[in-house]
Amino acid sequence: MSETIGVGAEALDTSYHQRRLAQRLEDPTFRAEYERARAEIRQVDEVMRTLDSLRESAGITKAELARKIGKDPASVRRLFSSESNPELKTIVAMAAALNAKIEISVPKK
Repeated sequence: MSETIGVGAEALDTSYHQRRLAQRLEDPTFRAEYERARAEIRQVDEVMRTLDSLRESAGITKAELARKIGKDPASVRRLFSSESNPELKTIVAMAAALNAKIEISVPKK
């Protein structure tokens, strides 16, 4: 199965990478690390999407939020717009500036 991702007028063929990933996922050690990393990224993304939604609901720009937590506006914009791994204290500071708090829940088994 070939997949292409459109980029402007050009398209990127990702079929090689998909085949390579499928091959590497056959290794149990690789699969475990891959799935752990995906879960981690998913959780960070969820937190950042929630904070961004709260920010938008509060009518606060990213630059205003950055000033409230003493951070450079460009670095806060990057946290919301790119794959990044923000420090926990930055996430907690943003949540506090938006009158929210970060909580950890344990899924029921």
